[in-house]
Amino acid sequence: MTTLMSESSIVIAFLKLTDPRKLRNRLYTLEDIICTAILGILCRCEDYDEISDWTEGNLDWLQSLGLCLEGAPSHDTYERFFRHLDSREFQKCFLTWTELLRGRLKGTIAIDGKTLCNSCDDGKNPLHLVSAFATEHSLVLGQVKTVGKGGELAGMQQLLDILDLQGSVITIDAGGCHKVIMEKIIEKKGDYVVCLKGNQGKLHDEAGNYFLQAMAMAPEESGCAYWKTEETAHGRIETREIWASDDIDWLPQKGDWAGLHSLVCVKRTTLEKGITKQQIRYFISSLQAEAEHQGKIIRGHWGIENRVHWQLDVTFREDYSRVRKDHGAENLSVLRRSTINILRNDEGSKISLKRRRLRASMNRDYLCKLMGIK
Repeated sequence: MTTLMSESSIVIAFLKLTDPRKLRNRLYTLEDIICTAILGILCRCEDYDEISDWTEGNLDWLQSLGLCLEGAPSHDTYERFFRHLDSREFQKCFLTWTELLRGRLKGTIAIDGKTLCNSCDDGKNPLHLVSAFATEHSLVLGQVKTVGKGGELAGMQQLLDILDLQGSVITIDAGGCHKVIMEKIIEKKGDYVVCLKGNQGKLHDEAGNYFLQAMAMAPEESGCAYWKTEETAHGRIETREIWASDDIDWLPQKGDWAGLHSLVCVKRTTLEKGITKQQIRYFISSLQAEAEHQGKIIRGHWGIENRVHWQLDVTFREDYSRVRKDHGAENLSVLRRSTINILRNDEGSKISLKRRRLRASMNRDYLCKLMGIK
């Protein structure tokens, strides 16, 4: 059945899904369930009960679009559908949609994990997701489920497998500093800037010794590319200094890491209420030593925390979700990340995502604009 919603790019992508229901149980179409779930979450719904209530309250309008001609699906219908929907297939459709939204993305891709605190059941670990975020475009690119936080390494490898990395720079925190990760990125023609963790032993020590000597000299005498910024906000002064060097033929571990071309050091100094604090971190990179460029890439990595994880917790209340059966929590998280992308795609708006959801719930013209309904 063709509806007015069918021209929306996200609907085009998601309607390629295999319906998990038996034919005799399909009172509502795949389009009915997917579209109303997305619309409901855009309009501030947080669970299946609220999505069902929203659908019933807007039924006349939805039927004018060609949706839910048999009435509003119950919360049980939504719950059963998303419990049994193949989460990997749903994820692939989500990735297809992001490509439709912006074409083939280049730039920086930040990868990081997040635990859904209330998604555990029967003594099992809560759901842990590893997500990829296109920093410059503010788009969530994809996610994979892992077996607890300890399974992040395998999750990162799966995520790298499904992403197009060519022409992109991948940033990962210290938890992803493993040789197999660098090999995968280089194999897929990407670049990387990855934080070194202390248990990398001699490599971390070698980087520390090298940059401690560089920091003891004037920047122009250190032999490193150097960049410095200073910002003042809310009574705090923050100074960031970056040293980068691709003169690393002396490094014993250089050949052990695929594509390793430079070392980077970031020294962050904050002065607040008369108290000075310092933090020094080291990074390995496949890029040439360009302190300003690499410094901006490293700082941009934390956008996945501020613009994705924080939004999911505060705007979408993800950590409070009690959905936990089978694939339900993972699939609902895909819907939330989809709505983040829909909301961010409204580039002309200057208001917060929270207010955009409120506006969508009160203004159908704005809701249609977000979904591409004409």
